[in-house]
Amino acid sequence: MSQDTIFVQELHAHICEQIAASGGKISFAEYMQLALYAPGLGYYSAGSIKFGAAGDFVTAPEIGSLFAQCIAAQCMQIFANNPQQNSILEIGAGSGQLACDVLNTLASKNIFLKQYLILEVSADLKQRQRDKIAQQCPDLLHLVTWIDKLPEPAIDGIILANEVLDAMPCSMFQFENNNLLEYYVINDNANKFALNLGPASTALEQAFTRYELALHLESAQQPYTSEINLWIPGWIASLNQALNSGAILLIDYGFARAEYYHPQRSQGTLMCHYRHKSHGDVFANLGLQDITAHVDFTAVAEAAVAAELDVDGYTTLASFLLNCGVTSFCQTNTRQAQELNILTSPAEMGELFKVMVLTKNLAGELVGFSHYDKTHTL
Repeated sequence: MSQDTIFVQELHAHICEQIAASGGKISFAEYMQLALYAPGLGYYSAGSIKFGAAGDFVTAPEIGSLFAQCIAAQCMQIFANNPQQNSILEIGAGSGQLACDVLNTLASKNIFLKQYLILEVSADLKQRQRDKIAQQCPDLLHLVTWIDKLPEPAIDGIILANEVLDAMPCSMFQFENNNLLEYYVINDNANKFALNLGPASTALEQAFTRYELALHLESAQQPYTSEINLWIPGWIASLNQALNSGAILLIDYGFARAEYYHPQRSQGTLMCHYRHKSHGDVFANLGLQDITAHVDFTAVAEAAVAAELDVDGYTTLASFLLNCGVTSFCQTNTRQAQELNILTSPAEMGELFKVMVLTKNLAGELVGFSHYDKTHTL
């Protein structure tokens, strides 16, 4: 029996126990939380390779260094205007490649941080990140500290979160004939997981009302299935507490609310990623595949305003990179031409991925949002 099979069986048994303990069902959000983050068993907690060619998907930092050079350019502008803001906190640092490239780029410009903090829930990923940084920028490893919770006291600087929001557990709902139902996960007679509709939780009902989704979905195809990330308000509030002054830079795929809950997007945005193939079976490859949902950036902006953060920019990844001078970082070779195309093409990452910046006690305009800002669409 392979190690993967053992992991799948142990995680399946663990989720079955949680279902039994909860009266025969758990919310889809609870299932997603366990599938991704159950200690030692979930996708992001176990030891399989997730990023790059040997994993299940490729993130922007894995493609090459252009993405990180643009992030570093935005950081440098913030540091230049706000000298006291000289720390970086990266949430969920993946393989560690973004940290390596940002640290190396800043050092090449003689900009040395007070600290580079990494908040990482996976012990396996922490070790992979440490090994990569030790290999690619050993002289800067002393600046990096891994932490298990948001820093106290709050930092002055920049919080980076690249493809973090999409991996947060989300609640799944169905709306039909002005009736809101929530999806739950049950263990059927064949000892297999299945989706089951039931009354929506109070938290889901309140978010549905607060976001005025009934109005958005009046003309929608019925029944209409989608998701709501109920974690966003609390998460943004916690980042606000962790930031004394500076900026929160969020990079992820998603839409403003009107586009997210478009009447014709009646099957939602949930997607699974396994060995570079995407599919919609959330019960397949248990613990071995990523489960994601697109980001409602309007919800992020509303949570920021509630936390008294400023929403200082929202644009496409392509616009952010071009504003930061990505073409000036390119060399005339085929590899970087391909990298630039993937990052900026509307058919690749350029339009689907968005960049949002939330600020607190920050001076100066932000170069990454100097043109083609889409904040008005939120």
